[in-house]
Amino acid sequence: MLSGLAKAFPEVRQTFSEASDILGKDLWQLVSEGPAEELNQTENTQPVMLAAGVATWKVWCGKTDVRPAWMAGHSLGEYTALVCSGAMQFSDAVQLVATRGRLMQEAVPAGTGAMAAILGLEDHQVVKLCADVAEDEIVAAVNFNAPGQVVIAGNSAAVERAMREARAAGARRAVKLPVSVPSHCLLMQEAAEKLNEQLQRIALEIPEMTLIHNVDVAAHSAPEVICNALKEQLYKPVRWVDGIKFMEDQGVSRFVECGPGKVLLGLNKRIAKAAQHFSIYDTDSLNNVLEQIT
Repeated sequence: MLSGLAKAFPEVRQTFSEASDILGKDLWQLVSEGPAEELNQTENTQPVMLAAGVATWKVWCGKTDVRPAWMAGHSLGEYTALVCSGAMQFSDAVQLVATRGRLMQEAVPAGTGAMAAILGLEDHQVVKLCADVAEDEIVAAVNFNAPGQVVIAGNSAAVERAMREARAAGARRAVKLPVSVPSHCLLMQEAAEKLNEQLQRIALEIPEMTLIHNVDVAAHSAPEVICNALKEQLYKPVRWVDGIKFMEDQGVSRFVECGPGKVLLGLNKRIAKAAQHFSIYDTDSLNNVLEQIT
């Protein structure tokens, strides 16, 4: 994760060191050496991903004065966007996302929750089939990631029923995801209330750019409204498609993903087909974006 950028830019290791000092564990060693089982624990994964996104942003800021007019983050990435937009202190965000991960893990015992990706159906089809098979359990469409790609979450048995129904309805694929925490569904509501107690203790500023939130596809400046959006995000769907389309409708023609991998790059290309899309995850990709945009 970011090993190439880390060799070229000290900001990467410095960002991870700051997060490590706050949490009392070496996050850079964890991403470099593992063990994978520990890295995959959501209370570790979340601060690691936050640090990776913020580190990449710091590298960008050190290379150019060009800044985006809009920001958004997918799920956990919303905390990264808040830090990079100047609305939230990095130290506060590190503690928050570690707590968020712990609360999410504690909310649902291992094995009782699940998530699955449904490919090849319309959004409304996935929403309806989840409602049809829920019975007395919870299963819902929770991540609207791209046209024809929706993630569902809920009780394990209900997710299995929804997967079978999706295949019967003509889904190209219905694949269970390797996670134990069913994010963004009502099983996370108790965790959200506990997280809100922590959210109320931090100081928030008005974002320096227009920041679009997951739950309502809207920008907010009032701290209490931002906190509520973060609380609700834990048990309500991530409306990523709507968010990207909204920004495109406002005239955004270039989207840049900051952080390891190119997952959002692929999703965004399918959502805003007329726009230009980039991802920064190593020195080559950084130089490419600098050449194209600055």
